[in-house]
Amino acid sequence: MSPAPIGDVLRAIATGQRVVVIEEDTDDASGCVLAAADQVSEADVNFMAAHARGLVCLAITESRRRQLGLPMMASGRRHGRRQEPFTVSIEAVQGVSTGICAADRALTMRVAAAANAGPGHLVQPGHVFPVVAQPDGVLRSAGFAEACSDLPRLAGREAAGAYAVLLDDAGEVLRGAALLAFAREHGLLVCAISDLIHHRLLVEGALRRSQSSRLATPYGEFVVHAYHDAPIDAVHLALVLGQPDPAEPVLTRVQTVETLRDLFAFESAHAAPGTPGWNLARSLARIGEEGRGILVLLAEREAPHHLLEQLALLDQSGPTWQTARPAFAQRALGVGAQILRDLGARKLRMLGVPVPYRNIAGFELEVTGFVPPG
Repeated sequence: MSPAPIGDVLRAIATGQRVVVIEEDTDDASGCVLAAADQVSEADVNFMAAHARGLVCLAITESRRRQLGLPMMASGRRHGRRQEPFTVSIEAVQGVSTGICAADRALTMRVAAAANAGPGHLVQPGHVFPVVAQPDGVLRSAGFAEACSDLPRLAGREAAGAYAVLLDDAGEVLRGAALLAFAREHGLLVCAISDLIHHRLLVEGALRRSQSSRLATPYGEFVVHAYHDAPIDAVHLALVLGQPDPAEPVLTRVQTVETLRDLFAFESAHAAPGTPGWNLARSLARIGEEGRGILVLLAEREAPHHLLEQLALLDQSGPTWQTARPAFAQRALGVGAQILRDLGARKLRMLGVPVPYRNIAGFELEVTGFVPPG
C-alpha cells in the first residue's frame, strides 16, 4: 500500500471518512488519523482513542482561534524540539455531560468547527485540545496541525480537523511501513504531507516574486530577489550568485535575521570549540568562494524573549547557536523551499549542521549534503 492520489483523499474527507496522514513515505516518518472536524463523529473519536492512541487534538487556523476567542496555552522553554502551539482546552457549553466521553468530545469539536462558532459556544478548560496551524498551512510548516486543517479546507469542509498521532502497542510513535500496515488493516486511505505540499504549490501558491535588483558585495555581485509573503504581509529576500543549475547541487543557506548570531557568529554546538557559526557575512563569503549559491533571508521577526535568552547565555559557558535556537530548519522549510524552487534550484548543499528536512520532496527539492561551520 502507498499514499493515495490527493484527489481520492479529498473526496474521502469530504464524505466523512477517516484518512491516515503521514509525514512522508520513509522509514522514520510518523503519522496521524484525521477526520474533518465539522462532521467528526463519536465513532471517529473512539477510533482515534482506541487505535491511534495519541492525544486527540483539534487542528484550527489562527483566524478560527481569534473567532473563538481562545488564548494560547502558556509555554516554557523546550530546547531541541518543536513547541506545539496549543490553545487552552475547550468544551461545548451545551449538550455535553462529563465532557470526556467520545460523544462529548466529538460534539465539542463540531461546535468549535462550525462556521458561525463564537466564544459563547465554548467554555475553558475542557477535554478537547486545539492546536493552531501556521499561516498558509503546509506551505509554511509541514506539520500535522497544518495538514489537518489544510486537507478539510481543500475537501470543501471547514478548515479544522480532528486528529491523533499514531502510537504502537508500547506507546511509542508508529513509524514507516507500520503506518501503511495500519492503514491497510483499517481500510483507510493514506495521504503524504509531501504530496499535499506539491498539490497546493500547483493550485494556490501564495508567495510571489515582486522585485529583483543587483547588489555589489565584497564577495561578488549578487542578484537580490524580493518575495511578498501574502499570508503574513512580509517580504523575504533571496541573494543569488550565479545561475542555479537544477541538475547540480547548489550551495544554499536559509536563515532569518538573528541579532546576536549575525553580530558575533556564535559557534555551532556540532562544530569544534571556537568555530564560528554560519552568520550572514560568513555565509555570503562562503558562497562567494564557491562562485555560485543562494542565501535566503526570511522576514521572521525576532521575539524579544529569544534575544534576552541569548544574552543570558553570554554569562554561562558561551552560547552555541544550535542549543540556543533549536528546530529552526523545520520552521523555515516551507517558505524557504518555495523560494528555492522558484529560483530553479532542485539539489541543495546546505550551509549548516545535518538535520532531517521533512517533506522537502513535496517542493521538488533534494538535500544532497551539508557544509558545517569550520
